[in-house]
Amino acid sequence: MIEEKKKSILDYDTVALDEENHALVIIDQTQLPYQTEILSLTKQEDIWNAIYLLQVRGAPAIGVAAAIGIYLSAREIKTADFTDFYQEFQKAKDYLDSARPTAVNLSWALNRMEEVVLKNKEKTIPEIVERLHQEAVEIREEDIWVCKTIGEYGLTLVNPGDGLLTHCNAGQLATVKYGTATAPMYLGQEKGYHFRIFSDETRPLLQGARLTSFELKESGLDVTVICDNMSASVMRKGWVNAVFVGCDRVAANGDTANKIGTSMVALAAKRYGIPMYICAPTSTIDLSTISGEDIHIEERPAEEVVEMWYEKPMAPDGVKVFNPAFDVTDHDLIAGIVTEYGIARAPYTESLKEIFKKKEEALKAEEKDT
Repeated sequence: MIEEKKKSILDYDTVALDEENHALVIIDQTQLPYQTEILSLTKQEDIWNAIYLLQVRGAPAIGVAAAIGIYLSAREIKTADFTDFYQEFQKAKDYLDSARPTAVNLSWALNRMEEVVLKNKEKTIPEIVERLHQEAVEIREEDIWVCKTIGEYGLTLVNPGDGLLTHCNAGQLATVKYGTATAPMYLGQEKGYHFRIFSDETRPLLQGARLTSFELKESGLDVTVICDNMSASVMRKGWVNAVFVGCDRVAANGDTANKIGTSMVALAAKRYGIPMYICAPTSTIDLSTISGEDIHIEERPAEEVVEMWYEKPMAPDGVKVFNPAFDVTDHDLIAGIVTEYGIARAPYTESLKEIFKKKEEALKAEEKDT
């Protein structure tokens, strides 16, 4: 009798559209690594909660979830009049957009879907809804290409056998496939690079310990979990050759917002002469945000810090808790920003514009071919 191979977490879709049941399908990441629970969501309130409660998380995955979510919402709008349809669509868009303020991919995907509506306003409502369906599927498929391409560029920055450190989870669980910061690790694994990965546990939600180490271990990579305050220690020992992290927003000057604690990693890496690379799809780059000072940092409930992982609260009753979800890494601490259209380097005010020029040229060439 042939035993059925146990499913790896990488065998599940992080975020997908169930065409038959018209549902957003996600892995509930709050249950990992102890339990793999697949959620099938059809109601807007449930999709909003999934984004807010981090059941689906990671900038690219949030963007894909938002695109699918707004398409599902559009299906429920019962009118043949475009003005009425668009009014209801905007309400649904604003509602989903309010779930997470820092991750730019959320508003990016929703704005892209709104453009589809406006470009097709002369068509019937069913035709507009079908165009939204096609766009949501396209956004998901694009994410796979984007992440793989980021991985290929990232792989040019390291050597076989290197020690790599990452913070939070910018892996497959934060995207559709490959991840952003982990994409060079997965592609290196395929080529036999034998990287040694250090995964910060990433307080307060432990996304490095629960998610990054889980998916990397499942894929056969050599991964070691360290506490957030140990990154400088492993760097000092010479065990880390490069740092790869993802991010939720890149400002025009190269400042980046990522999970709280990233700036401390960047400071330690700078001290020990280790390059720190931000892996960011162009959808995460917001040229309208001038610097990190202009990025709105989401603050989350105190319970995540003092209660979530403990049988009893680990701090005295009534003590004040500051729980920002993200911090800003200053651009002068960053060696490069790895995108699907190349690697941007300082000065970022210029190089990021060049990245978008390359993207625009590529899209124009693609349009000509089709």
